[in-house]
Amino acid sequence: MSKSNGKIWPYAIGTSIVLVFGACVATIVVANKLPVEKSDTYMMGYHEADAKANELIKARIAFDKKYTISYATDGLRLDGSVIKYKVSDLNSQDIDNAKIEVVVTRPNNHKYDQNLNSPTYENGVYSFSSIKLPVEGRWDIMAKVSVGDLQRYYNIKADTRDKEVSEY
Repeated sequence: MSKSNGKIWPYAIGTSIVLVFGACVATIVVANKLPVEKSDTYMMGYHEADAKANELIKARIAFDKKYTISYATDGLRLDGSVIKYKVSDLNSQDIDNAKIEVVVTRPNNHKYDQNLNSPTYENGVYSFSSIKLPVEGRWDIMAKVSVGDLQRYYNIKADTRDKEVSEY
């Protein structure tokens, strides 16, 4: 049995340090290549939404005590999707004076954002003009609904690949 004279340990330690440093550099390079966008859950930046969190929650509760919103779109398609909402009071009476602003966007990417405003109102349904989506897949449909002094944000996740899939 031969004794090691201890020459391997400096190489092992040096190699370990180089590998750890290489892993750190690789993590930074990969993280910088990924698209990191600011949060827009409430159609505003993350810091603003965080600062107004309590007011947003109180506004939603106040709105829900008087009104209901439903997403009435017949599935999301690449060509010719018409975004529709129905706003009514708790007695199922249609509300005809709601203001609705909508942003259709890809998750974590604002390259394909489409802002919709000035919907038409007919038979209790607010309809926006037809839109064309440039990319297949999941889309976030974010709406800000205002009736008088009350307002609420209503976000839906929909997918062009499956018309039945939508998530609130």
